[in-house]
Amino acid sequence: MGGSRVQVNKAHKTRFSSKSSRQVHKTSLQEKSRITKSGSNVAKGAKAARLQRNKMIRDQKRAAILKEKRASSGSTSPPRVIVLFGLSTSVNVNSVEDDLLTLLSSKGNEPMFSTVASSEYKLRTTVLKAPHGDLSSCIEMVKVADLIAFVASASCSCEEGTSNYYIDSFGTQCLSVFRALGLPSTVVLIRDLPPEQKQRHELKKMCSSSLSSEFPEDCKFYPADTKDELHKFMWLFKEQRLSVPHWRNQRSYLMAQKVDLVSDDCNSGNCTLLLTGYLRAHGLSVNQLVHISGAGDFQLSKIEILKDPFPLNARKGQDLMDSDELNDEQVIRSLAPDQLKQEPLIIENVPDPLAGEQTWPTEAEMAEADRNQKQKNLKKRILPRGTSEYQAAWIVDDTDVEDSDRSDDDDAGDGMVLDENESGLPGHEGNNNFDLDDDQTSLSLDSRDNDEQTDVDSVMMEGENLTREQIKDEIKKLKDAHAEDEEYPDEVDTPLDVQARKRFAKYRGLKSFRTSSWDPKESLPPEYARIFSFDNFARTQKHVLAKALDMEQGYMDDCVPASTYIRLHIREVPVSVASKLCMLGKRMPVIACGLLQHECKMSVLHFSIKNHDTYDAPIKSKEELVFHVGFRQFVARPIFSSDNMNSDKHKMERFLHAGRFSIASVYAPISFPPLPLIALKSVNDVAASPAVVAFGSLRSVDPDRIILKKIILTGYPQRVSKLKATVRYMFHSPDDVRWFKPVEVWTKCGRRGRVKEPVGTHGAMKCIFNGVLQQHDTVCMSLYKRTYPKWPEHGFPLLYA
Repeated sequence: MGGSRVQVNKAHKTRFSSKSSRQVHKTSLQEKSRITKSGSNVAKGAKAARLQRNKMIRDQKRAAILKEKRASSGSTSPPRVIVLFGLSTSVNVNSVEDDLLTLLSSKGNEPMFSTVASSEYKLRTTVLKAPHGDLSSCIEMVKVADLIAFVASASCSCEEGTSNYYIDSFGTQCLSVFRALGLPSTVVLIRDLPPEQKQRHELKKMCSSSLSSEFPEDCKFYPADTKDELHKFMWLFKEQRLSVPHWRNQRSYLMAQKVDLVSDDCNSGNCTLLLTGYLRAHGLSVNQLVHISGAGDFQLSKIEILKDPFPLNARKGQDLMDSDELNDEQVIRSLAPDQLKQEPLIIENVPDPLAGEQTWPTEAEMAEADRNQKQKNLKKRILPRGTSEYQAAWIVDDTDVEDSDRSDDDDAGDGMVLDENESGLPGHEGNNNFDLDDDQTSLSLDSRDNDEQTDVDSVMMEGENLTREQIKDEIKKLKDAHAEDEEYPDEVDTPLDVQARKRFAKYRGLKSFRTSSWDPKESLPPEYARIFSFDNFARTQKHVLAKALDMEQGYMDDCVPASTYIRLHIREVPVSVASKLCMLGKRMPVIACGLLQHECKMSVLHFSIKNHDTYDAPIKSKEELVFHVGFRQFVARPIFSSDNMNSDKHKMERFLHAGRFSIASVYAPISFPPLPLIALKSVNDVAASPAVVAFGSLRSVDPDRIILKKIILTGYPQRVSKLKATVRYMFHSPDDVRWFKPVEVWTKCGRRGRVKEPVGTHGAMKCIFNGVLQQHDTVCMSLYKRTYPKWPEHGFPLLYA
């Protein structure tokens, strides 16, 4: 613009400039061009690479969004599932369903099915109405919903106990459960608005402001009284990009529109279950295993690809097929499994009963045993004078028994061994009389350590044999035990009639709960021989997901692509279970999901779990619950434990305490996280729906997670002399004091010490502490043992419902 008259200022000379830039005027023109060109080329190359990378990321995101939109709203996509959920009992959901189906169906035709293909909106939709009060049906519908339409009545008046004027107690409970499962796209349809325009707008605004806090921020509110309002909603719904929970997109699933069974001539107890519907999310191989929600895992005998009964691009003049044509579906293609490639249905590992047996003794060992027996026979016995040989055979030698007991004690040292050097309690492995779990003992102990009540076959679970007063008494006892556990955690009393070293034979002392070693493979229960474990679970999960993705993208002959209308032939289903599924299919969707590799095998699963706000009763460890984990349902008896981030050992909790998360460990089929969890518990009334107990998510699959049960034995100072004290009532015999002598003791006022020696014959002991002991202080001793979940008697709810 200014040409040669543009002012050119002298370059600023700075002492921070590089040496090469200060010596540029001394170099030749060739060197100068080389130096300046190299720097500019590097800068230009880096900028071009950065721009190219950003462009590639944008293109990938655009392609992914376009693929998702085509898969969810294209002409070949499966029908979108709209679940109508009434927020209160005063909402008429049936009228909303009729209005939507009439709007979507062709002109002059009455809707015959819940699935409608609308040529006007170029959309296929399945409309389901959630039955108010049936929690199980609502949960199953939300698992497959693409859109949840919450229906609110502007003129309703709910009970006073609810937090919102338009939502009743059941609606509030279901909302919390839906949030725990993961909400898909949501809208709110407002009904019963007044016809006058001003009042209509004000009442809609009031209802929206009252309900906005209960739903996500992107949730839209639509009036839904007239046909024009529903037309506006459906048009926006057609263009809406639906979001579904991440866990649902990991596996293929099918919502059965038709459930039937075919009897098996070879086996009268089993049959073939037929599930017909659209395959969603991912492709399904005929060699895969499938899980039927609530029934279990099964193999496929055949997959039939059927003609789509609700085509979107129907020929002109062609109406919807009638019911006779729908009953006789046209089979386009049939897939049969390959016996070499089909995944076997292995649920439990078959243990070898002789795996832990000792080999046959050698001749040298047998000769040595004979010599020992001869020496025992030659051993002199002290008998009364005049006793014959016949009479001596009937005399029990008490001294031999006492010597053997004394020798066992001597071999065991002074008693219990501490953390670093212990591989179990000395001498207790050979004691078969006390090798039972604490849950099976019948000792009359304090209720704080009486684990008999944790069994399902306890008195509390036998509700049909108890009167109403007895049930109330049992509930009161359970609540008292829960309150006592919160006030005095882990404290137990030493029994008077049983020696402490036998009562607490499986417990051991730890120098430090955090740093002391504990072998995870030591003294495992028999159930661990029936489960499976992985060397590296994260690596296995990555490999399995990559294998499933390659199978779907490879277009294999045994794989059915998503969005296909198919019929699954599921073999070897019990007749009783199949008949229950046929009955359930009339009021709730029956879901079948494809299982990834290893997902049918049993292992130890750990869930992060929290008590539900609406359930105030105590939840005890090893209590039977129904777990909803993603599409799966199974029965489990979990144990609860804390989550220690800086330790490989975790403390067991006798109850699930409200207000904080705990870890629930169960024996269950393997599942790959992330997956949500909803825990339900059946009530005494068979007709009533189950209660929501807790919610959470799957944390890990790890049989080596160490869960320790902690008990605290307490004693009281009798005589105190500075650092020394005589403590009583912790034990009742001097032998028990010697046995537990290696374990460290501590006091509630912060003193730490050790046991020096027993005093007297009634279990008193002399202790030395690191400070002056107060007379009112309490002396404690911490003992630990490893605990495991309970194996469920019934694997799935429909097997015993």
